[in-house]
This record gives sequence, structure tokens and C-alpha cells, in this order.
Amino acid sequence: MIDIPRELAASQVKFNKEAGRAFIAGLPEQSARFLDHWDLRPDGPPMHGVSALVLPVARADGTPAVLKLQILDEESEGEPVALRAWNGDGAVRLLDHDEPTGTMLLERLDETRMLSHVPDAHEAVVTIAGLLAHLTSFPAPPGMRRLGDIAGGMLDRTPWALARIPDPESRRLVADCAAALREVVDEPGDRLLHWDLHDENVLASDRAPWLAIDPKPLAGDPGFELWPALDNRYDPDDILWRFDAMTDILTLDRPRAHAWTLARLLQNTLWDIEDGRPVDDAQLEIARRLRGRGL
Repeated sequence: MIDIPRELAASQVKFNKEAGRAFIAGLPEQSARFLDHWDLRPDGPPMHGVSALVLPVARADGTPAVLKLQILDEESEGEPVALRAWNGDGAVRLLDHDEPTGTMLLERLDETRMLSHVPDAHEAVVTIAGLLAHLTSFPAPPGMRRLGDIAGGMLDRTPWALARIPDPESRRLVADCAAALREVVDEPGDRLLHWDLHDENVLASDRAPWLAIDPKPLAGDPGFELWPALDNRYDPDDILWRFDAMTDILTLDRPRAHAWTLARLLQNTLWDIEDGRPVDDAQLEIARRLRGRGL
């Protein structure tokens, strides 16, 4: 029997309601099915994030791997597509995939060596920027979700969101982020984006110093990738250094990257309001610092 972590069960119920309950209830049977199907044996305690159960396993030949089980949705269905495109070059390698369920067999990286453990925040930012420069050099595969569609939907919901922000200064800041997005939305880009490369989604391995995991892939402009590294280990006085370092390493057009980064604040604000939460003060300050720079 697989021990289902309570935190995973709680997050599934919170975010996916009845579908989350059904997913959790089916995990023991689904885990057993894929252990048998791919001839795997358990090889360590279960791990989890917000949405996935990750089981350390060994293949028939003894090779270590992990079995990742998750709800199949518009985010998770693109993950194996992106991992196949990268083919282990800068990202975790996909070993096998069950399309109907979204279950994946992945190479096992070292979960004890995470980029978030590196003491120097600047070193971590430079590492993420280097990975992004490589990963976004790949063209997005056909059929990938498109940043332009997501951005258009964000702008459609902006008036609704602004009416629900009580603080006038915060409301103006979010409106400015929407205005910045309108300047670039017609040229959303076509690169393969990870979309969630924060420092807990970068692990070490024996074959490479650092590899990306857990993409939420999009086809779009690499400028949309910078936000997580600006928000990691939040330090308002370090925001502009991080932005400049990342745009230099990725060789991005800085005004476009500025606009797409402000678009991430708009996206996060929409999510906060839709979930009934106040807009996050730290995220507002990141946008405030970037807007104050002006480009």
C-alpha cells in the first residue's frame, strides 16, 4: 500500500474539489498498476508537491527512477511534450509516459541537492538564468498552450479585478501592469517556456550540475520566465540586479522583458482575487520597483 501524504490530499481537495478527492482515492490502485506495468519496485518514501505524488522506484535493471502521478489537466498534459523536446538537455529526462492518465516515469535526480539550498542568492539567480537561456532556445512544439491566448484572457479579466482592489495605489500599479502587457500582447513569442522555474524546481544530478523539473510549459516570449527568480528569497533591494542579470544572460530585449514581467504580476493578482486572497504585498513591491525603473 502507498502512504498518501496528508498535505497532498489537502491541496487536492482545496484546488480540485471532487476531482481532487477522486484522484487521491484512486492513487493506491493507480500506483500499483504502473508499478506492475513498467516493472518497477518502490525504492524510498513517497514525495509530493502541491499536485503530484512522486514515488522513488527502481527499474527491473536496478536503474533508479521516479514515478510521477498527477491529475491530467491543461498544465500537466504539456509536461511530457516539453520534456521530450528538451530530451534531458537542461531538464529531467522522461523515460516513459502514459498519455490517458498523464503518469510519467522520470529519471531520478537528487532531491537532497536543490538550488534553494545554495546560500548565495545571486548564484542561484545566475543558475536559473543560464538554464532558461538554454531551455527557451527550443521552439515550442506544435499544439502547446500559447502565451498569447493566456495573456488575452488576463486582459479580459482585468476590469473585473481592478474593481476588487480597494487600495488606490495598488489598483493603479496593477492597471499599469495591464497597460504594459497591452504593448506586447500582439507579439507573444514562440519559444518553449518552462513557466515555473523557481529554485525548488532545480535539482542536481550526477550527469549535470543542475536540471529543471516540473515545467508548466507554454509557447511564448522568454521575458515571461523571469518572475519566479525575482520572487525567490524575496529581497526588494535586489530586484533590479536580478532583472538586469537575467536579461543579460538570456540576451533579452529589456523593454519587452520588462513588460512581460509586469504581466506576471497581473496574472498573480488575478489568481489572488479569484481565490479570495488579498494581493500579495511583496509581489506588488517587485512590480513597483520595476515600474519605477522605467524602460
